[in-house]
Amino acid sequence: MLPDGLKVDAIIVGSGAAGSHYAAKLAAGGKRVAILEAGPARSNADLVSSTLWARRLKWHGAPVLETGKNPVGHVFNAGYGVGGSALHHYAVWPRLHEGDFSLRSRHDRGLDWPISYDDLRPFYDAVQEEAGVSGDAEREIWRPPGAPYPMVPVPLMPQGALIAEGFKRVGLHTAPLPLAVNTQVYRGRAPCIWDGWCDAGCPIGALANPLTVHLPEALAAGATLHPDTTVTRVLTDSRGERAIGVQTVDAQGARGQVFADLVVLAAFTVQNARLLLASAGARHPDGLANSSGALGRYITTHLAAQIFGLHEQRTQPWLGAFGGQLLNQDHYDDKATHAASGALGSYQWMIAQAVKPNDLLGIAPSRPELFGAPLAAFMERAAQHFITMTGVIEDLPLAENRITLSERRDVNGVPLAAVARTSSSQSTALWDAAVLEGRRVLEATGASEVWSGSPAPMHIMGGTIMGADTRRSVANSFGQTHDIANLVIGGPGLFPTTGGVNPTFTVHALTARSAAYLLRNWRTITG
Repeated sequence: MLPDGLKVDAIIVGSGAAGSHYAAKLAAGGKRVAILEAGPARSNADLVSSTLWARRLKWHGAPVLETGKNPVGHVFNAGYGVGGSALHHYAVWPRLHEGDFSLRSRHDRGLDWPISYDDLRPFYDAVQEEAGVSGDAEREIWRPPGAPYPMVPVPLMPQGALIAEGFKRVGLHTAPLPLAVNTQVYRGRAPCIWDGWCDAGCPIGALANPLTVHLPEALAAGATLHPDTTVTRVLTDSRGERAIGVQTVDAQGARGQVFADLVVLAAFTVQNARLLLASAGARHPDGLANSSGALGRYITTHLAAQIFGLHEQRTQPWLGAFGGQLLNQDHYDDKATHAASGALGSYQWMIAQAVKPNDLLGIAPSRPELFGAPLAAFMERAAQHFITMTGVIEDLPLAENRITLSERRDVNGVPLAAVARTSSSQSTALWDAAVLEGRRVLEATGASEVWSGSPAPMHIMGGTIMGADTRRSVANSFGQTHDIANLVIGGPGLFPTTGGVNPTFTVHALTARSAAYLLRNWRTITG
């Protein structure tokens, strides 16, 4: 039970990748930290390797209303409960490239970050050592500078070896996929057994997520974790210049307040923006931290390019990690190759994902047009001969893609989030180009059949973007909101652009950098 009127040094809203990391670092720095999580408590012992059970880890909080030609896919991408969306993430941890931080400057499209790769490099290095990442930095020829990975690469299964040959035949390269998954005992955590259930969580603790890395550290340092505690409003002082705490509602409907010198919003991307908008008042009529009008804007996802095939060879597609076995970034930010089609942006291939027969990312849904006997015949063959890979396609930020508040309200009286998103023509052209390349690669393996899916939303970023210009962004590079210095945002909502890589590693690097800054400047920020 969370005591009403509790006073701590720092409130962390959310227990996912950013929230657990902030809590661990601030608590280790001697701060009294309370982690407030809207969803239920969970431990590794609660996790069950089942695609049906995995749905329990997805979003089942207040509905998010989605519109536009390319909805964000909130239920699949978000999480609910201790560990957040990172509990069901696939631990694919490439780094953003140096050019990702200056898209506007280089291409006159999108936005620039207020930092460079060099600002994050030491934090990437520190985080990969802390959490454990498997890979081969030398074979990953596209990787920006940084320390070698602390663990050897993930094993290559028959599916991965087959697709790697296809890349080679069309003149492209592959390298082991960098995964925050143990290939050996690492800091007391067991190695992966490669049974391909990452989407349902990792009960043995081989995958780096909040339950295995930062939440144990935070609790050991004295932080307290409060599940089933929904934050409904951020509280400010009478002048609206400082955050002083939050309003809460527990599972029984009891309302309360918690006070702190520092408030960190590390809920899921959409929920951070929703909470700031819903905390509007006389001093902040358009929402907290929204003097720029940028709050809620530039919501983005990656566009997933899913390529499938059947091969005469047995591929054992159920083995490996959900994220895949191999990486290709040969055409990352390859403007010259795609300029003729009007495409712009970066992309990569995650190769040879472990797949199960059913559910959203399973074998059966790859052929939604099949029913009855044709589906049974397909499944009988595909169970042994399926091959697949996924392109992670950059989504250019557009101001009109945004989060707003609906007139509808949840059970606690908070307006629901409405999210509108339609991809740019340059992003959809890049997706088209990637799909053509992916099909060519699988055809080069000698596959008997090759097909592709529709654009699917993968990861959600933006909405509370960082920037150097306070008139066009919500926060600075440390996540401090421009309007309220002791109100901090964590997570991929800070990203001005998406790049073409999975976001969680960068979320951790940004969090580590911010937490160090907050501890160094605590008196100034909270005084």
